[in-house]
Amino acid sequence: MTTEAATGAEVAFREKTGGETTPAASAADVRAQASDRSVVLAVDNVSLSFGGVKAIRDVSFDIRNGEIRAIIGPNGAGKTSMLNVINGFYHPQEGTITYHGETRRQMRPNIAASQGIARTFQNVALFKGMSTLDNIMSGRTLKMRRGLLWQAIWWGPARSEELEHRAFVEQVIDFLEIQHIRKTPVGRLPYGLQKRVELGRALAMQPELLLLDEPMAGMNLEEKEDMSRFIIDVNDQFGTTIALIEHDMGVVMDLSDRVVVLDHGELIADGTPSEVQSNQNVIDAYLGVAH
Repeated sequence: MTTEAATGAEVAFREKTGGETTPAASAADVRAQASDRSVVLAVDNVSLSFGGVKAIRDVSFDIRNGEIRAIIGPNGAGKTSMLNVINGFYHPQEGTITYHGETRRQMRPNIAASQGIARTFQNVALFKGMSTLDNIMSGRTLKMRRGLLWQAIWWGPARSEELEHRAFVEQVIDFLEIQHIRKTPVGRLPYGLQKRVELGRALAMQPELLLLDEPMAGMNLEEKEDMSRFIIDVNDQFGTTIALIEHDMGVVMDLSDRVVVLDHGELIADGTPSEVQSNQNVIDAYLGVAH
């Protein structure tokens, strides 16, 4: 992620949480530029197999700057495998991933993170014995420039750097409205709040592309409404491009700009929410056969 992009994200966070900075772009501004969005990431003819099992079969689609891109499909359709390919957990046998014009057959997770791709997981992956603040602080690791010795003695430049990162983490905590649990070990938190903490850790990385794997799984209606609001705010206020997997069709249709549909590892539809809703292949494979 470039310095300019990182600075912009910090400005947007401060604007959202009451700091005196240049206002972030409004939702209307972002939507008005939709037709001019450039492609951030392109998936081209990707296939992924595990032994004799074809998880993904010759799938191609793109993710454009500033959009919310949903990936849907029935269980076993290959959705999580696709996210794992995008950020380098899995390496496809065929096809390529192009990110900001750079084409590669394999993306490595550390490179993906350093280039501004952040990820949450279907099953919450947090440090259960650590506090909310410390979990979110772990998302700043790649931003720290001081070596182990400086951090061990915690003096001078290392101390100043950590204080700056902690200040940013506090802004994330304020944005997600979790001030009351900032010192609570996350293992003691209810599932919905753990999901919010995991989102906070991803936001602490100041991502340009945020991958969300079922961010509302296991939540009640109120928790889903809160999470939907945060996702919209991240997209609108910070201009973060989002790709999400979600089974709640109401959430998908309300939040997303475009939807790609997978079934048994194959792409069966790609378009706007209204186009996908009326696609007979989607109705048959995922939403149920119309009578």
